[in-house]
Amino acid sequence: MSARLVWCLMLSLLLGATVARGDGADAASTRLRSVQADFTQEKHLAILTRPLISRGTLAFQAPGSLRWEYLRPIHTVLLLHDGRIDKLIERDGRFERDNGAGVDAMRTVLQDIGSWLDGRFGDNPLFAVSRTGAQTLVLTPREPGLETVIKRIELRLGAQEGVMDRITIVEGDEAVTVLTFSQVILNRDIPAQRFAVP
Repeated sequence: MSARLVWCLMLSLLLGATVARGDGADAASTRLRSVQADFTQEKHLAILTRPLISRGTLAFQAPGSLRWEYLRPIHTVLLLHDGRIDKLIERDGRFERDNGAGVDAMRTVLQDIGSWLDGRFGDNPLFAVSRTGAQTLVLTPREPGLETVIKRIELRLGAQEGVMDRITIVEGDEAVTVLTFSQVILNRDIPAQRFAVP
């Protein structure tokens, strides 16, 4: 699986996990209107002495508008709005669309967002879901082929209902990606232009 597909998978899981508090749909999923947060992504590889660190923001407005933006080191924006997916990369002060294979992979993975937003992780045929405590969900691949790329995904729920603290994706014995979220704001209306192509 490409790094882009892993990134898309993290994004999809984040959206579902922001509302998952129980084994099925619950009150949190019916109350969630929006999520805004900052994030730090650390990519740990055995060949690196230090992790690769990216920083950015996300904005989600129900029922299906999303802006996932890497601010550093490369300014990249993923937009999901009105059923359309756009990926843009800033080059020389201007955004350019990225229409590569990664965009098609994003479209495929993001099809499951609806069920995850309802807290229904078990509806995804790719992963089996288990709990390892009140605040942690663990997703393990159902298909052996997927296990060669992702060993498991750990979703750490925050103390505040509807908030995700961290996503850890164990891609292999020597590759781990960790997303940590901060400055989370729930249920504040987000202007529609936030989801427009820059």
